[in-house]
Amino acid sequence: MSRKQDIGVCDTCHQQFSYYLIHNGFNDSSYAYCDKCGKTSLLDHWHNNLPKGIKLKYQVVDKRVTSFLKPCDCGGTFKKGASPRCPHCNSVLSAVEATTYIENNAPGSKMGWRWQKNWEDVYCIIVENKLVEDNWKETT
Repeated sequence: MSRKQDIGVCDTCHQQFSYYLIHNGFNDSSYAYCDKCGKTSLLDHWHNNLPKGIKLKYQVVDKRVTSFLKPCDCGGTFKKGASPRCPHCNSVLSAVEATTYIENNAPGSKMGWRWQKNWEDVYCIIVENKLVEDNWKETT
């Protein structure tokens, strides 16, 4: 599936990057960011291999859930409290500073929609298509 890519700007190095947002409520998903590279792990609430007893909400996952996720291919860990990162300088992207480009790019802003200003609520960001889906560890 092709998604519209918008342009953001790193608040540290001022380089541009492409991104798109996902509304996890509409997408029936949850997410986590890698603590090392900022890649997004997107978790489908209807995935066949969802570990037993896991309760997902339409937001960033909690510590219990992240223990069931495979590590990122960069060697980092997907976890609550991690943030997306600039693909050029690897700096953590500020959700507050991102408000400018996110709201400028979002058509709904003209009708009153406002960015959540954090990386934990219903919206997540995919930077430069750095995404892994349903990266659950194998369970026995």
